[in-house]
This record gives sequence, C-alpha cells and structure tokens, in this order.
Amino acid sequence: MHAAVITFPGSNCDRDLAVAFAAAGARVTRVWHKDTDLPEGVDVVGIPGGFSFGDYLRCGAIAANSPICRAVVAHAKRGGYVLGICNGFQVLTETRLLPGALMRNAGLKFICRSVDLTVATTQSDFTALYQQGQSLRVPVAHHDGNYTAGPDLVAQLRDEDRIAFTYGAPVNGSVADIAGVLSENRRVLGMMPHPERASDESHGSTDGRQIFAALTGALTAA
Repeated sequence: MHAAVITFPGSNCDRDLAVAFAAAGARVTRVWHKDTDLPEGVDVVGIPGGFSFGDYLRCGAIAANSPICRAVVAHAKRGGYVLGICNGFQVLTETRLLPGALMRNAGLKFICRSVDLTVATTQSDFTALYQQGQSLRVPVAHHDGNYTAGPDLVAQLRDEDRIAFTYGAPVNGSVADIAGVLSENRRVLGMMPHPERASDESHGSTDGRQIFAALTGALTAA
C-alpha cells in the first residue's frame, strides 16, 4: 500500500498519521499542500488533523482550495481511498467529497480526551476488521467537531449504511452522535476521532490500529 499524507500550514498530526500508515506496512510519501499532483501509484490519501491555515475561515475551507486538493478530489473520483481525520474530515466536507458540515461544538469549548466510539458499519475497507456494534476507545481533540446535517441527509446516510462510527455518548452535539461518515462508494472516510493516536501500545489504546490494517489488507488482496 502506498499512502500519501498531506501537510497544510497548521497541520499537527501529519507525522502521527504517517507513522500509523507505516506501522501497518504502507510506504508513505509526505506531500505539501502547494504540490499539484499526488505521487505516482498512490493508493490512499491521508488528510491529517490540526488547524489548517489557522482555521481563520470555516475550518478546512482554505485548505480545500489548496492546489493539492484538486488532485485529491480527482483521486477520489477515480475510486481511490481517502482518509480524513479531524481537520481532515472538515476538509473533506469542504471539498464536497463527503456530505454535511462540521460546526462549533455545542458546548463552545475545545474537547481533548478519549471517548467511546461504536462501530456503526463493517461494510467498508476501513472498518472491515471490526465487529458491528463494537465499542472502541479513541481520543478526540477538536473545537469544531459538531457534525451537522438535515434530517433527510441523516436518513439517507442511515439507509445507505454510510455512518461509520457514532459516539457512545454525546460529545460535541453531533446530530445522531455521528463521529464518522463514508462516501457513496465507501472509499472516502471522514472521522473526528484520531485513530492514529490509538494505534500503538504506548498510546494506551490500539483500537484505531485496525483501520490502517484493514486498508492494507484490502489493497493487498486487490
């Protein structure tokens, strides 16, 4: 598996994400936001957490207009895999690769702690190594993680089995406690919790490791 990890000004989890991919057996290439093309042969693009461009507009809105994001959108439309975590999830909604929006947390405070997640679907190459309904312990660190969508969109996501993860208890005001969603072709995943921070024994949890291992397995088998 060849993974490309994007860095924007203000990204602060790009190295962590690269390490998690590498630990799963991936060859990792780091990509700067001003690059116009992804490296040859990339299988999955990782868009990390952080505060791209200082979140001075809507979170992820400026990053979504960086030159590299045109290549990321094209990669996704060709059927390539994309994983956006925290600020990366925000970027994916701003590029419209995923529906909905991430708004200010309901309590108007930054949240930084481990939370309980529930695996809502195993029908994706990101979640295939989990069990339906499995409880995970994964950190969050965000101020704008309140997933917002109208009732029709929430119903559509449920009907199409595109809700990847939900919070085990309310965390930030997200509608239906949604913590992660999938694209229509199930090859783009956006999630607010940080699986790369729960992928090594030293982190206190390895519950995020299976996301990276599942992708490696799917691409090796392809």
